[in-house]
Formats: sequence, structure tokens, C-alpha cells
Amino acid sequence: MQKFKTCLKLFLVMFKIGLFTFGGGYAMIGLLENELVSRRKWLESDEFLNVVAIAESTPGPVAINAATYVGYKLAGFWGSLSATVAVALPSFSIIFLISLFFDAFLSLKYVAYAFDGIRVCVIFLILSAGVKMLLKLEKTVWNIVVTSVVIAVMVALSVLSIAFSSVWYILITAGLALLLYLFSYFCARRKKSSEQKPDAEGKQ
Repeated sequence: MQKFKTCLKLFLVMFKIGLFTFGGGYAMIGLLENELVSRRKWLESDEFLNVVAIAESTPGPVAINAATYVGYKLAGFWGSLSATVAVALPSFSIIFLISLFFDAFLSLKYVAYAFDGIRVCVIFLILSAGVKMLLKLEKTVWNIVVTSVVIAVMVALSVLSIAFSSVWYILITAGLALLLYLFSYFCARRKKSSEQKPDAEGKQ
């Protein structure tokens, strides 16, 4: 019974996010953070940042991947199913209805004005979510250096009109993080072995 209530709550929350968000997964990040971290306390801030990073790195939209993770964490398989279906259902239904009379729909003047307004709103939502995540990021040397370099490279490539897929940003930073982890791991092992060696000699 408790799991059913959790699944129902997940469905309603994710359905609301899917219904009132325009602009795709990036625009949903702000609403996801508000609902999952601030209001519901289902995730901690650091965990939410990790979820967004993983959801962005794995195939599929950010919102669906995040919903699947949160649902599984709270209620297992049925929770992930409820959350995933709920966040995708509004978009699927609306697009299906629009597709039935797509040409006539776009020819309406007020619809065109509405889409122009939605574009501005989407830009604000994405920018707001990005700034919030940046401010909540742990202020370590690694995070500051990587963030600064990525922003500088993105701005430079945009100014120079050089096409560079965001996939490469993910792969390069992931590779650097792996190298840093391996370096730290072997340094820790070397330090531990050097500390154990004098102890072993002292016992002899």
C-alpha cells in the first residue's frame, strides 16, 4: 500500500513537470530541482547534480533519465515505470493532438506569437538552471579549473563558429576525471605502502 502511494505521488509530480515544461530536458532541470530537492526532499543537492550529469551522459532525454532514477530510488521498478511514463505522457499526448492538424495550427497568428514567447521563457529556464547548478557546485580546484576551461572553450568555439559536439565535452572531461582518479588512487597506494614498510622493518 505504501509503495502504491509513493508510485502515485511520483506519477502526479512527474506528470505536472512534463505538462508545464516547454523546451525539453534542459528546461526541465529547474523544475526537477524545485520539486525533487527543494519541495519533496527526495534528493540532496549533490545527488541531484550527479543525477543530471549521469542523465546527460547516458542515452535519452535528461528528464526521462532523471525520472527513472528517482522513481527507482523511491519505489523500485514500479516507481521508475510510474515516473518515466508520467513525465513523457503530457508531451506525447500534446504532440499527438497537434500532429492531427499541424499545418492549420502553425498558421494561426496567435500561436506563432505564443511560440515566440515560449522560446524566450525556455532560454531563461535553461540559463537559470545552469546558474543554480554552478553556484551549488563544490568549490574544489578541479571543479573550478574544468568549469572555467569548458566555458572558455565553448565561448571561443561559438565566437569562431566552429562546430564541436557537446558529446566531446562529456568524453574529454570524463577521461580527465578518470586520469585524475587513477593518479590519486596510485598516489594513495604508494603512500600507504611506504608507511607500511617502516612498520614492517620495525617489527623485524
